[in-house]
Amino acid sequence: MSAQAITDELRRWIVAQAEAGCRPQDVLDAMKASGWQEDIAIEAMERTLTERLAEMSEARADPLPPAVPVPGPPPGVLLSAGGRQVQVVAAMALPRVVVFGGLLGTDECQALMEEARPRLARSETVDNATGGSEVNAARTSEGMFFERGETPLIDRIERRIADLLGWPVERGEGLQILRYRPGAEYKPHHDYFDPRYAGTPKILERGGQRVATVVMYLNTPEGGGSTTFPDVGLEVAPVQGNAVFFSYDRAHPATRTLHGGAPVTAGEKWVATKWLREGEFR
Repeated sequence: MSAQAITDELRRWIVAQAEAGCRPQDVLDAMKASGWQEDIAIEAMERTLTERLAEMSEARADPLPPAVPVPGPPPGVLLSAGGRQVQVVAAMALPRVVVFGGLLGTDECQALMEEARPRLARSETVDNATGGSEVNAARTSEGMFFERGETPLIDRIERRIADLLGWPVERGEGLQILRYRPGAEYKPHHDYFDPRYAGTPKILERGGQRVATVVMYLNTPEGGGSTTFPDVGLEVAPVQGNAVFFSYDRAHPATRTLHGGAPVTAGEKWVATKWLREGEFR
């Protein structure tokens, strides 16, 4: 065969053999026995099967859910929120990430750590299968939750965040305090509740889907502890009083909000986390 063309008929035959469970070497041998040059036969197989895998992957992909409104700060570099001046240190469009400077005062950071310390316990994560919570090896910190508005300090901080992001206090979960000792970390994860899991409908009854996260740094660790966004190669250094905000307008990896807490290499890292919901959190 002087001029061997890779036709649609050949592609269909290769796909049929692969889906019937034939070994690649057997398919190659059959093509060579029919007069195909080995290099052309290999090219035909590689191209055809690569295209077929891409088609199958696209067919299996989760449909992109519709976007929903999300919180966010107004334009500007120096913002006023709850009577405090907050700086916009850095911002990114996709994912929507904003680093705030001076969201909390040093005295507020210290008070949060002291109020939380007696109530710390091994951190848990949401159990997607049941809607409850469980200890997870991916999260090696200690933590606790304050009720919304539990103390004057908590109430003031929550109202400041609501003012800064244009999102009602009632649509926020209670403030969570976490302490990471040396070696502790939180492996990359998404904060929204994955709709594919059986326990998600139960979780959403309390206020709908999560739509944004605010991580506030209560101290500056001696080493490590950055908040990382692996999909975009972003690291936010944990600096006392600063915070990183990110929003996700749909429960889907397309938001590129996969994030984690890098291991602490020296000292401790303390953070306060605020999750914001679509509706009133009860």
